[in-house]
Amino acid sequence: MHEIFIAAPVPQLMADQLAKLPVHVTIHQSADPITLAELKDGVNNAEILVVPLSTPVTTDVLAAAPHLRLIANYGAGVDNIALDDAHARNIQVVNTPGVSANAVAELTIALILAWSRRLPEGDSLMRHEGFKAWEPLFFLGHEIQGKSLGIVGLGAIGRSVAAKATALGMSVQYWQRHALTSDEEKTLGVHYATLDQLLATSQFVSLHVPLVAGTHHLIDAAKLAKMRHDAVLINVARGPVIDEAALLKALQAGEIAGAALDVYEHEPQVSAGLKKMENVILTPHIGNATVEAREAMAALITANITAYLQGEPLKFTV
Repeated sequence: MHEIFIAAPVPQLMADQLAKLPVHVTIHQSADPITLAELKDGVNNAEILVVPLSTPVTTDVLAAAPHLRLIANYGAGVDNIALDDAHARNIQVVNTPGVSANAVAELTIALILAWSRRLPEGDSLMRHEGFKAWEPLFFLGHEIQGKSLGIVGLGAIGRSVAAKATALGMSVQYWQRHALTSDEEKTLGVHYATLDQLLATSQFVSLHVPLVAGTHHLIDAAKLAKMRHDAVLINVARGPVIDEAALLKALQAGEIAGAALDVYEHEPQVSAGLKKMENVILTPHIGNATVEAREAMAALITANITAYLQGEPLKFTV
């Protein structure tokens, strides 16, 4: 019997599908994140490990898993896994890219709208002192139609953001290591800019790059200084893509207008300084936290486990 250890609660859909396979499944059912000791104990006899992207699979964890042959990361990234060590032991690693692109893109647009129309401030106002009357200059925000959006990283999520932003009347430019063809740009309604050009000319800057060596602190003090004073920085990618200390200083100094963050450099901790900023929206890493996205991710993992058991090629190997 193949042993599977799942390091966090998962949709019932996944548990039901796995129950049809010749496997024995153990699921860490606690609402609290799994501890290192619990993870090591869980993988001790496991052939397959399903792990959320918030749980580090370190060299020590791999050393405690002598039978491990497959790691399925419940998420699009793999920065939580010691990939070199896994590959050295011929452990296959798969993830779940693509299926959460729409959910993350929707949250990106939601953050842009929420910041522009001051929705968190309005909600807080109405839950406390309320308002006196409708007045011409009361609680003004901004419309996003006609505003410029700079997308850093035009993968599946970035492209979905671009389509939604264009439909809402925003002008969209993008930066990534390789520019698209002119035909691709025309189809998406976007145009290429260097990163410095994008930062200097965009009223909203949205980050959609993976966390790799070249993107750690991609947005640092020097890059923040290039941004417009009325610009808003959106991060639904990975926290360490931004130098969070530099961001806080830039916000406090009024170098940029604001930020909307779904991920954090030292997640799940959030800088106390950011919590005090009224021009910052903070959400708890909910980019793909929709029923639809999480079930689609579960289906991908289940399909890969089935393929592994049948000796077939896996999809989305890392």
